[in-house]
Amino acid sequence: MNRRRDVLAVLGACAAMLPLRTVAQGKVWRVGFLSFRSHPISLDSDVFGAFRLGMRELGYIEGKNLVIEWRFADSKLERLPDLAAELVRLRVDVIVSSGTATTSAAQKATVTIPIVMETNTDPVGSGFVKTLARPGGNITGLSNISVDISPKHLEMLLSMVPKLSRVAVLVNPSNPSHALILKSSRSAAQKKSAKILPVEARTAPEIEKAFSAMVRENAGAVIVPRDGLFIPQARQIAELAVKNRLPSIATFREYVETGGLMSYGSSLTDGYRRTAIYVDKIFKGANPGDLPVEQPTKFELIINGKTAQTLGLKIPQSLLVSADKVIE
Repeated sequence: MNRRRDVLAVLGACAAMLPLRTVAQGKVWRVGFLSFRSHPISLDSDVFGAFRLGMRELGYIEGKNLVIEWRFADSKLERLPDLAAELVRLRVDVIVSSGTATTSAAQKATVTIPIVMETNTDPVGSGFVKTLARPGGNITGLSNISVDISPKHLEMLLSMVPKLSRVAVLVNPSNPSHALILKSSRSAAQKKSAKILPVEARTAPEIEKAFSAMVRENAGAVIVPRDGLFIPQARQIAELAVKNRLPSIATFREYVETGGLMSYGSSLTDGYRRTAIYVDKIFKGANPGDLPVEQPTKFELIINGKTAQTLGLKIPQSLLVSADKVIE
């Protein structure tokens, strides 16, 4: 009799454990996604959709075992602290930050919730991680090394326009990384006897004013760095560059796909998909401080042949051979 009671007790204990195991297996993960940009018309057709796709490929389905709390600052820097604090109050499991300013806001909002950077120009210099190999805190993710490739942008413009002497750089003062990009560009320009002209724009209307300033300053070309304002305004920037007959190069290929002349940099789409891999590792128990910050190993050169023709430019053979894609 006692033996039967013992068996029933064990079975009862096992049964009691089953609901707990089911809850653990059926956990709904919550990701906070913080962006400086405005909400795109369609997430799936935007580069942000690559993050959602990356999570889906890893087995996380919105409405089933995943909730993504999307927060957009509408290109207003002052909104980021409140949005980051809101995600902390929601007790999200991970915060994904898409840029230096958003990572800074998230860092100030929490030291415990893991933060995954989709992109950052200088994670160590910005104080987000101790080293790339061992971040050491609650932040990890990807670095885009835009500063390191800035001289390459100037070099490619000079290949397209050999007599170039004055090059504008479209700068968003709200983006801390742009100061580093300017410094790198100036250093490279000095070696080429060229001058860098920083032109500021914080909003879409200011972008148009910036191009008027470039013309007044007799700029011969323009460099467009990666930025939460410039990416969604790629078409506007590309059209203004063509209208003012300014050869241009950006860090992101979406610029060329909307009519810009050239782009050279790592893939935004690939970056967001790789961000999902970091989130998955953290969900599975990895400590963000132990996950090395990833740097891109592949850079795309995209050239718009139609735009080159419109500007009366002949694409040099050196660029044609190096190009990953030429849009005709």
